[in-house]
Amino acid sequence: MNQEAVVMRWKLCVSAVLGTLTALWGWFGWLVVVWAGLMLADWLIGSAVAAKDGRWSSEKMRSGAWHKGGMILIVCVALVADWLIGTLLHNLPMVELPFQYGVLLGPLVIVWYVVGELGSLAEHAVAMGAPYPAWLPRILEAGKDAVDKVGEGLTEVREEKK
Repeated sequence: MNQEAVVMRWKLCVSAVLGTLTALWGWFGWLVVVWAGLMLADWLIGSAVAAKDGRWSSEKMRSGAWHKGGMILIVCVALVADWLIGTLLHNLPMVELPFQYGVLLGPLVIVWYVVGELGSLAEHAVAMGAPYPAWLPRILEAGKDAVDKVGEGLTEVREEKK
């Protein structure tokens, strides 16, 4: 079998696996995978940078693990709240919506964390000596602010206009 055929078979296998996973968990599953990967990368790279600078300590490592654990707990709270809202809207006869409620809070929280992890990774890269465009931290902050604005808009009490 020639090399081109081997490459084509690998592409076919990877496409089949990715397509199957997408069919199973959809866009939201990929969002969770990206977040988990970024959390792991941030923890590992942050530890490596701290070790390089002579600042690594098991206490900071435990603190980082607790921090990541807290993030996971917050996402779980948001997902359970999504489930609860969806269940109530689906089962209360007095509430008729023109759409099916799926998830809202979970993705917002995860996107907020993803942007934060990207910022943290950028900080690690700078600590490693990498140059960076000055606008990158501002764009990441603007992204986090935009997610905050959406979340705040969901809790805003709107007065009826008279």
